[in-house]
Amino acid sequence: MKPLFKNLFYILVTFIALTAIFSLFNSGKSPEVVSLSKLALEINEGKVKQITVTENELGLKLVDNTEQTAKKETDAPLTETLKNYGVSAEKLAGVNLEVKEVSGWRFWFATLLPFVFPLLIIGFFFWFMMRQAQRGSNQAFGFTKSLVRMIMPDDKNKPKATFKDVAGLIEAKEELEQVVEFLKEPKKFLALGAKIPKGILLVGPPGTGKTMLARSVAGEANVPFFHISGSEFVELFVGVGASRVRDTFALAKKSAPAILFIDELDAIGRHRGAGLGGGHDEREQTLNQILVEMDGFDPNTQVIVLAATNRPDILDPALLRPGRFDRRVILDLPDIKDREAILNIHAKGKPLTKDVKLRQIAERTPGFSGADLANLMNEAAILTAQKDKTEIGMEELIASIEKVMLGPERRSFVLTPKEKEIAAYHEAGHALVAASLPHMDPIRKISIISRGRAAGYTLKLPTEDKHFHSKTEFLEELSVLLGGYAAEKTVFNEITTGASNDLEKTTELARSLVTRWGMSENLGPVVFGDRDELVFLGKEISEQKNYSEEMASKIDKEIYVFIDNAYKKALDILKEKRALLNQIAKTLIEKEILEKEEFEALVAAG
Repeated sequence: MKPLFKNLFYILVTFIALTAIFSLFNSGKSPEVVSLSKLALEINEGKVKQITVTENELGLKLVDNTEQTAKKETDAPLTETLKNYGVSAEKLAGVNLEVKEVSGWRFWFATLLPFVFPLLIIGFFFWFMMRQAQRGSNQAFGFTKSLVRMIMPDDKNKPKATFKDVAGLIEAKEELEQVVEFLKEPKKFLALGAKIPKGILLVGPPGTGKTMLARSVAGEANVPFFHISGSEFVELFVGVGASRVRDTFALAKKSAPAILFIDELDAIGRHRGAGLGGGHDEREQTLNQILVEMDGFDPNTQVIVLAATNRPDILDPALLRPGRFDRRVILDLPDIKDREAILNIHAKGKPLTKDVKLRQIAERTPGFSGADLANLMNEAAILTAQKDKTEIGMEELIASIEKVMLGPERRSFVLTPKEKEIAAYHEAGHALVAASLPHMDPIRKISIISRGRAAGYTLKLPTEDKHFHSKTEFLEELSVLLGGYAAEKTVFNEITTGASNDLEKTTELARSLVTRWGMSENLGPVVFGDRDELVFLGKEISEQKNYSEEMASKIDKEIYVFIDNAYKKALDILKEKRALLNQIAKTLIEKEILEKEEFEALVAAG
């Protein structure tokens, strides 16, 4: 409706403008209309200088240049009429008499305009309404067209990506090099009867570079790249999704060889018939159409479908069978070398000070994805600009790490002196317990300045990337998590809500030790609970209980034993090193922040 009102508004403005123009032209003073008797009197008095005759219209120009108009009799000549009104021949001879013929176009214009103009107005409105109806019809038919975005290899406005632009992911790139080679030299494979997979599924946590890797495949092969999100297929109206799937695959086939990339495949590829929360007719029709299209590929069709998801466990099995997405490429979070390479890529175009060592930043960012690292560099650049500096330094980079991990500082969140003391002892308890246990990562920073939702935090980071964790490490982690709780209990003999998040993490970790990792000596190497997340309304619904009530009681007891032992261990450490705990807390109250070197110096002196 908005375009209709917009067009009507334009028409109204046009009519007002035309009216204003005509009124401007006609705004002059109109000549006086006089009768024939008065005209005869003026001629006799010698006032009339010229008479212009146009059919029955008389244009009069007086001696003083005043203009008048009059009408003559229809059938009688003007001279005869004036004689009848008493005009003498001498006076009439002194008047310049001029006769003008009416042109043909003016006659027809004046004759037809009263009839044609209303018809033109009516015809215009009919044309306008038909045009609007046709536009609505075209929009209705275009609604089912594909929303796929295409990047051509020769498009200079969108520079193509290559494997050089993707840091790390060595195994993933090696796997995809086969696809690049097939797109470049398909005859070599087809001559041997080889069939390159039609669909390749990129699996990995968010931000690990699935989309970038798919674009780099198209860039390496120098072929068109079609990109669409799974959610863009499904719309309000039934059948739109399936129609868009057909149109998308048709466009890709016309541009073959090409790469078709479907991002967030799980938006339409969820397991069909999952039951509660899993049924959606339009989504299932869209999924069925994707399955049909991939089955309908000619073996020689040089279109390869890449799809990305971070939830491969919920995809429909029909999507993963041979002939469809039968090959998975796993993208892991980058290790320290990859993080350094990613930081170097995102540091391009950003002026850095000479003391910046991206290796140290990579060491401080375990668990960061490529997107997190890109955000880190961007936040550092913003922070540098806010400080009116011209180069990014280590100070800004380290501050950006904490901002990405925990959120921005909340210096307006002011604690009372008593709350500040409690927060200082709480964080000192975490840090001291961690420093006292042999398998814990070193403390990088302790702060009682609020970030995000936390009133304070203790940051400990590993010196190297770890892929496996032992039971001993988990038990020590439980003690560290309870260190703040134990410190409050030891110093103030009181518990606050500040330990609520620590207790949640402690309980979750202890339950995982018992039910997922088989680390309970009494219950043995058994996994409890079926973690089926096909029904995705919540973890409580998706985790099915496959053990008896008696076993549930034993699990609860084992969880309590793990937590109680960890708490006692943290309590013993803090009681034994009470003086050092007081010193760390006192320093925190004064400085609010303790870096690694200051903390280690306090521990060494204590």
